[in-house]
Amino acid sequence: MRFLYTVLLWLLLPFIFLKLLLRSRRQPEYLQHLGERFGFYQVSSTKPVIWLHAVSVGETRATVSLVAKLRASYPDHQIVLTHTTPTGRATSEQLYGDDVLRVYLPYDYPFAVRGFLRHFKPNLGILMETEIWFNLIHEAHAAGVPVLLLNARLSEKSARGYARAAQLTRNALRQLKAIAAQTPDDAARLIQLGAWSVSVMGNLKFDIAPPSKMLTLGAALRGQFGPGRKAFLAASTREGEEALLLDAWQDGDALLVIVPRHPQRFDEIAQLLERRGLRYQRRSEDRDVAFDIQVVLGDSMGEMFAYYAACDIAYIGGSLLPFGGQNLIEACSVGTPVLVGPHTYNFTDATRLAVEAGAAVRVKDAAELFQVAGNLLCDEGRLAAMRQHGMQFVASHKGATDRAMDIIIAALESRES
Repeated sequence: MRFLYTVLLWLLLPFIFLKLLLRSRRQPEYLQHLGERFGFYQVSSTKPVIWLHAVSVGETRATVSLVAKLRASYPDHQIVLTHTTPTGRATSEQLYGDDVLRVYLPYDYPFAVRGFLRHFKPNLGILMETEIWFNLIHEAHAAGVPVLLLNARLSEKSARGYARAAQLTRNALRQLKAIAAQTPDDAARLIQLGAWSVSVMGNLKFDIAPPSKMLTLGAALRGQFGPGRKAFLAASTREGEEALLLDAWQDGDALLVIVPRHPQRFDEIAQLLERRGLRYQRRSEDRDVAFDIQVVLGDSMGEMFAYYAACDIAYIGGSLLPFGGQNLIEACSVGTPVLVGPHTYNFTDATRLAVEAGAAVRVKDAAELFQVAGNLLCDEGRLAAMRQHGMQFVASHKGATDRAMDIIIAALESRES
């Protein structure tokens, strides 16, 4: 089965180059470091390597508490962060600078993953969330490199996809040194796919502390928006959602702040606002927002905590349309009341728990979104209660980093013994 999978990968190779080329039209960074995607690297380390894979922005941000613990516990090791997207790589650079090495994880061709493993010779590999690459895991196992799947989440939709390659998936899961899932439901789905045993560690995203620098920036943004003006944030919006939001938005005194999920869409949303005849200002202009400005376009990277801290309510994008939703934990951690749409399968348990805790409200569509938001903005008592509930909700679910470290320490000690 793995042979057939690899043959299929080779057949898809021309389309991989085409995909990179098409994506580079919006994000030229996709054509940079191409050699890394096939196992050829310029950077190296003379220290023992702990390799940590975080696909894109969300996964990279989730590594903050874990990387801090790893650096404190293993100061003689070099952390190598691998990514799949340029935005993930850029986020890593913002978070860690030169404290880690960052490269792209190679595509799952045997020669490419062997090149990666030979070059960095990791003592340990850590895959974050849902990263089951059949050749990568097989080659690491063959080379004696223990690989962990941590902070694992697996939606019902993803589980059905992996079940179509049942033998491949089962073999890969059983070659992992250990698996720790975010929730019991995630663990059950992984076991059903063939994993030997899966522990439950919680979600690393609960352990992220709002950076003081971002809270300071949030206060500055709040000042730019106008201290007495209400601000509604549409955070991490996805394709098609901005139009839905603008259709339902009733232009009042409140300021609408839109921060698209992907930076390559900033100009696209600016054009949408212009076609609608809306008066808008880009965050990158970094100046006070006049009262006649209706929309602020958040065209900056790495400032989401600041946006949350600056606004009165936040809609978490990707949930009005079936994209599965984005992470609401950051908003709750700074005490920002949260609204979500019906599609939150990427964060099923976190969303459910936030709603049950009174930190979030679920709505069925954009019209209800703004109706609920309008009511909340007129009810300071309920807003204050949601802020408190949000911070309590996050505080009550911390601890995943320590549980992850226990697994990492055991794996490294097992290899050394």
